[in-house]
Amino acid sequence: MEYQIRHFVLAVFLCALVFWGCNKDGSGLDSSASADDVFDKDISYAFGMSLAANMRDNGYIPDANSFFEGFKDGLSGGNTRFSAEEAEEKIEQAITAKIEKENEGRMQAEKDFFTENGAKPNVVTTDSGLQYEVISEGSGAKPGATDMVRVDYEGTFTNGSSFDSSYARGQPAEFPLNGVIPGWTEGLQLMNVGSKYKFYIPSKLAYGAQGGGPIPPYSALVFEVELLDIISPAAEN
Repeated sequence: MEYQIRHFVLAVFLCALVFWGCNKDGSGLDSSASADDVFDKDISYAFGMSLAANMRDNGYIPDANSFFEGFKDGLSGGNTRFSAEEAEEKIEQAITAKIEKENEGRMQAEKDFFTENGAKPNVVTTDSGLQYEVISEGSGAKPGATDMVRVDYEGTFTNGSSFDSSYARGQPAEFPLNGVIPGWTEGLQLMNVGSKYKFYIPSKLAYGAQGGGPIPPYSALVFEVELLDIISPAAEN
């Protein structure tokens, strides 16, 4: 939250730099500005275009008239509608509301996905909420909760887009089962070496409300995993 507020304020600050040459009456760039100035018309336009695209891509679409009214008032150093503290509070409230709305949508989409997916005949749901299906069953041993394992896998979102793959890297992954997300810790203990499973991991067993890296908050994850080997015990690695 704090990062997003700083990011938004930085965007507004950049906007201030772009329009630093505004006349006091807010009518536009100072007509005395020349092409030799740091912020000539083309550069100023480029900054404005880039800032607007950045705000749009991050879902912040302000009312343009009100935005520039506030900008001009702030730049003039005169009277403003709000104090600096009130303005920051309003920005924080807006960002909070936006995040809450996005998270509500993600949580509902996750709930709908697991309800529908869990009704499929080949999908098993565990007490924790983890869902899995067996693609192929191996005959080797099963790992323990602290064992090191070697796996090949691909991770996707529920829409099928991939965010991580050992296949793409051409190198299996090795890790202790107590050092990964809970969905993996639980799921891999169900597998015999040589098996290939598909895991459907709810966000509470993955990256939760915080998300991580390319994973947004409240994201259900899907993994196809091959258990290649057990390297045990973990303490020796």
